[in-house]
Amino acid sequence: MLSEVDTAHWYAVYTRCNHEKTAAEYLGNRAIEHFMPLYETMRTWKDRRKRLEMPLFPGYVFVRIPLRQRVSVLTAPGVIRLVGFNNRAAALPDEEVDKLRSIVKQGLNAEPHPYLAAGHKVRITRGALQGMQGVLIRKKGRLRLVLSIDLIQQSATIEIDSADVRTA
Repeated sequence: MLSEVDTAHWYAVYTRCNHEKTAAEYLGNRAIEHFMPLYETMRTWKDRRKRLEMPLFPGYVFVRIPLRQRVSVLTAPGVIRLVGFNNRAAALPDEEVDKLRSIVKQGLNAEPHPYLAAGHKVRITRGALQGMQGVLIRKKGRLRLVLSIDLIQQSATIEIDSADVRTA
């Protein structure tokens, strides 16, 4: 029987500012399962405009490891710590990471959003995101679902059709 330290779970890794991609590259080179969702944004400078891929959750990378492998994650460049409470790493529910991976895989338009702890909760009733819950907001005349990851207090928004949601 496997103990808790031997079972792989998803953990949020807190990184130094703008070091998410460096940490993710290092983890990939060490064959550590990781996930860093990205979104595309247009940045404008005085002389040019450029489309960039930025982390959906700035300052965070997700890893799936048995807790006994945490040292190999903590030695990655730019990594500060595993997110948790009382000096103990807290595992993320697999469903939350699976939903995020589904969003990225389907190429849905997601972007960072301020964390919301309260609001009108809705559940998606059909389509690829069926069963997901979040907070409904309106942005630029379109409905968006705010998905929140409580452990790291970060959120992302996804465009949705009003016909696909019901009050949770």
